[in-house]
Amino acid sequence: RSRSRKPRRSRGSLSDRSPDRSAVLPRRARAAQHSLAAMSGYDRAITVFSPDGHLFQVEYALEAVRKGTTTVGVRGKDCVVLAVEKRATPKLQDPRTIRKILTVDNDIALAFAGLNADARVLVNKTRIECQSYRLNVEDSPTVDYVARFIARTQQKYTHRGGVRPFGISTLLGGFNTDGKPELYQTDPAGTYYAWKATAIGKNSKSVVDFLEKKYTEDLEEDATLRLALKGLLEVTEASGKNIEVVIVQKSGLKWMKEEELDPLLKELDDTAEKIAKLKEQQ
Repeated sequence: RSRSRKPRRSRGSLSDRSPDRSAVLPRRARAAQHSLAAMSGYDRAITVFSPDGHLFQVEYALEAVRKGTTTVGVRGKDCVVLAVEKRATPKLQDPRTIRKILTVDNDIALAFAGLNADARVLVNKTRIECQSYRLNVEDSPTVDYVARFIARTQQKYTHRGGVRPFGISTLLGGFNTDGKPELYQTDPAGTYYAWKATAIGKNSKSVVDFLEKKYTEDLEEDATLRLALKGLLEVTEASGKNIEVVIVQKSGLKWMKEEELDPLLKELDDTAEKIAKLKEQQ
């Protein structure tokens, strides 16, 4: 007795069973873009260099800085101005507890971009070092001494096991032994630089390009303040509420109040003019 066979289901061609090649290729391209060194685990250990000479954890810390709030520093003839964009605080939060510019010593201010918690720890270490310096030397520390200490501390956290780099860059304003103002920058790798004017954080490249065009030597205090605010206005819609500014003077630190900043910002803000020019060009 013959059995009736059920017709065999067609398995289809290889192209039917395999995923769409147009969908596979982008995935392969993305995988190829991912560094072979990172896939091998070189981005997990802080103390291990990748074959092409990278410390990935330090580079990731620098990326955290790039995502931080925009921070501008400008050195004048007899002062340093630090200006920081502040993110909006919740309605019920006390804004005094959120500070982006911190006092390190009587005449040294520090502004930072990056992780707030890391900044708090690093600033506390720096304040203790400043007090220790005063106790041993019986003199106030210079800004270059403080910059070297911060850079040294940040560098220690790039070559020890069980730690991670500080996810912040700092701008330090103060005076040297000759009584001249100085502006320093430190980064998570432990390097430090002296600047006439610079910016860190989000959109910092645009601000630095602006400062390179507009900066001149021996700026008076008012001109230094205006240049710092103008640089911040290049990348933010600033008002007295979302900007923090300090002027580092020989006599100490001068914190700008909201009612002092608002008229200056309105005078310097040329957003409407830029929009009008763009419309004319179109």
